[in-house]
Amino acid sequence: MGKKERKIKIGDRLIRPESLMMSYGYRPDWSEGAIKCPIFQTATFSFEKAADGKAFFQFALGEREPGPGESTGLIYSRINNPDVEILEDRLTLWDDAESCAVFASGMAAITTTVLQYVKPGDLLFHSEPLYGGTEYLFKEVFPGFGIHSLGFCAGATREEIEEHLEQSGHADRLKMIFIETPANPTNALVDIEECVDIARKRTRSGSHIPVVVDNTFLGPLFQHPMKHGADMVIYSATKYIGGHSDVIGGVCLGPQELVEPVRTLRSFIGTMSSPMTCWLLLRSLETLKLRMTCQNKNARQVADFLAKHPKVEKVHYLGNITEKHPQYAVYRKQCLGDGGIISFDIRGGEKEAFKWLDSLKLFHIAVSLGGTESLAQHPAAMTHSDVKPEDRAKQGIGENMIRLSIGVEHPEDLIADIEQAFEQV
Repeated sequence: MGKKERKIKIGDRLIRPESLMMSYGYRPDWSEGAIKCPIFQTATFSFEKAADGKAFFQFALGEREPGPGESTGLIYSRINNPDVEILEDRLTLWDDAESCAVFASGMAAITTTVLQYVKPGDLLFHSEPLYGGTEYLFKEVFPGFGIHSLGFCAGATREEIEEHLEQSGHADRLKMIFIETPANPTNALVDIEECVDIARKRTRSGSHIPVVVDNTFLGPLFQHPMKHGADMVIYSATKYIGGHSDVIGGVCLGPQELVEPVRTLRSFIGTMSSPMTCWLLLRSLETLKLRMTCQNKNARQVADFLAKHPKVEKVHYLGNITEKHPQYAVYRKQCLGDGGIISFDIRGGEKEAFKWLDSLKLFHIAVSLGGTESLAQHPAAMTHSDVKPEDRAKQGIGENMIRLSIGVEHPEDLIADIEQAFEQV
């Protein structure tokens, strides 16, 4: 479906994504008048005629495009499914993307996308810090496939990034720039436009170096990487898109010509999302803006409280970036909101951090983020424990760092819980 077809209007008014989340891509008359899309819990689909089966496989394999009067049909739920297709249609709206592919997890989305475009001998250039699972994939798993990875620090200047790339000796083999901004768990920013320019400078005739952005921290509401030149956007749909800590999923968005090969690889390596997962994500999309707006507001109040507390060394939160901050220009350019993730350094070390965490009553000690409930965790011992200690230190992930994912509870209750936990330290 092309961009123009997604510009739904009532009269001259363009309908916004939060309104289209209730119905876009689905008609009740397709399913006995059901207002909500049913769960199509089936492995396979019947063809009306044998010729239809032949044509559908040709379309799915990219052997030819549908002709006049033809349409792509349903074959097998590893390839396509109504719940999957409706979810993918709706997910394109927030980022104004041409195409979308959903996956069984955020890691499945990252792995499939990278493997489609980065081959043995190629260089994957990425920001740091990354989510611990992504870091392990890039530095420990991909080298076994002959893929080289090289990291640069979030917050580094363009000159520093380019110098690091050139000094690596692998610049001529660059095949993808993968960035996570804001970075997990430090909230450090990466300038998307600068990374795009670096990639374009090194693009040779007949080749394209895609810039892929993991936009999980700010979600589709508070940052739109493709508007800053990024080729593809990745989400862990487990987080804000799912938003209820009850489903695992991943998303890749971008132009049709770039996403379609990723979708094809997804079908053959089996990283497809299930009908039930997609149905749950469709449900969650209806409240995405409400949830994220509330979490953003709550996080602002919690961050303000932490910034004034005598037992806090430093707060890592986008809302604390002022005009004097070196990343202020990037923040103003890219971020439409501050999100619901706060990291802070407690005075002391792991002992004090663990004592504080163990004293919480309303927050849950758990990894993940973006759910309706507030979570707290210790990155160095949990989500980033597989990152080498020297790398954690270089990336600013100390033993005294605590990461909070702020939910939709009353902010004064969250602050009361935080305060009583400090009293125990």
